[in-house]
Amino acid sequence: MATSMLHYFGFGNNVPPSAKDEVKDGPVRALPASWYISPEMYELERRAIFSKRWIFLTHSSRVRETGDWLRYEMAGFNFIITRDRQGNVNAFHNICRHRAYPVIEKEGSGNSKILSCRYHGWSYGLNGKLAKATGYKNVDDFENEANSLFRIHVRVDVNGFIWVNLDSKEVPEVPWEEHFRDVDKQERYKHYNFDNYDLDHTYELDGRYNWKILADNFNECYHCPTTHADIPEFLNLDSFDSDLKDGHIQHHCESTPEQIAKGLYTASTYYFPVTAMVVSPHFMMIQKFLPKSTNSSKMAYEIYRNRDSSDADFKLISEMYARVMSEDKVLCNNQQQNLDRNVFVNGQLHPKYEKAPIFFQSTVREVITEHFEREKLEGREIWPAKQKLACNAKISEKDEEICAALSCGQKEVLAW
Repeated sequence: MATSMLHYFGFGNNVPPSAKDEVKDGPVRALPASWYISPEMYELERRAIFSKRWIFLTHSSRVRETGDWLRYEMAGFNFIITRDRQGNVNAFHNICRHRAYPVIEKEGSGNSKILSCRYHGWSYGLNGKLAKATGYKNVDDFENEANSLFRIHVRVDVNGFIWVNLDSKEVPEVPWEEHFRDVDKQERYKHYNFDNYDLDHTYELDGRYNWKILADNFNECYHCPTTHADIPEFLNLDSFDSDLKDGHIQHHCESTPEQIAKGLYTASTYYFPVTAMVVSPHFMMIQKFLPKSTNSSKMAYEIYRNRDSSDADFKLISEMYARVMSEDKVLCNNQQQNLDRNVFVNGQLHPKYEKAPIFFQSTVREVITEHFEREKLEGREIWPAKQKLACNAKISEKDEEICAALSCGQKEVLAW
């Protein structure tokens, strides 16, 4: 029975080096509860992670036509994706350069040949350049180019998936290749033509839980036998395993002949920090764990259907995944409630059965610690997404210095 259980979890000796080292020194401890309930930690994560790491977002088929746009909100950042007249995919902060009003107010998706701010009538082209500034035509030293939308770095990978990076530098501090080199060229992806999948529907689930709980939950199947009756239908749990690769985790298993016949085998990849993608012959799901606050998140799902699949084949796996996702949210809600009680500190993670959560939490710990030490050294908060002014910069810098001298907006814990 013991051998069977080890094979069930499929972890073998493939344990991250950091976990192996910790096993020698003592039990592997999870991140403490404070990291899931502290507002200050959440703000540090906004600076250290969401301001400068590459985010796997969606598939480019969602902005297929000129003027198509998508609006997202993640960890307090509001931004839009568009396709311009030259066919390029662009991303911008959803912030008018005049008075910081949104250029697109409604959530979701749409199509528009111009991005307009209705506050004072400023409008922008699909390339982000200022097209019209009401009343500014004869204002001295006013430059349209200097008032374009704040651009966000975009990468479209070989499979057509869109990535963004909010770092305001001309070249992002963290290169995409550092954590995701060849993630879009996985051998198992050769079985799928991603251009053959069409968006079928989207849905969202709101919950009272920290985003890291969602990532922990997705990246292990320790809980699957006790929680998800549907799992054995599309995952052969006897061979479930996870490969840890830089900034992502590739989950896989050996499908049974019955699963292969029904098209229920899947290729699942988690992309740090907040995205997971699952693809099967009939179905593809992109899910994002979108932080809203310290202890609240939105789960956003994009469900795609292979256009050659029958209704029955698509619904079989789509509906099973929907049930599993709903069941997971109950676990996350209850876990957050107990973390909020300020009794629990942390638990001991199994170095084999929970190696993927260990990998995720180790990544969080390393990223946060590095950014914390940088801020401590400089004695200030560092916001990589914060834009740099090109004109009248000295006046604005002086204004910022006054606020900084007053520790404007800083919490006592960060007042080094």
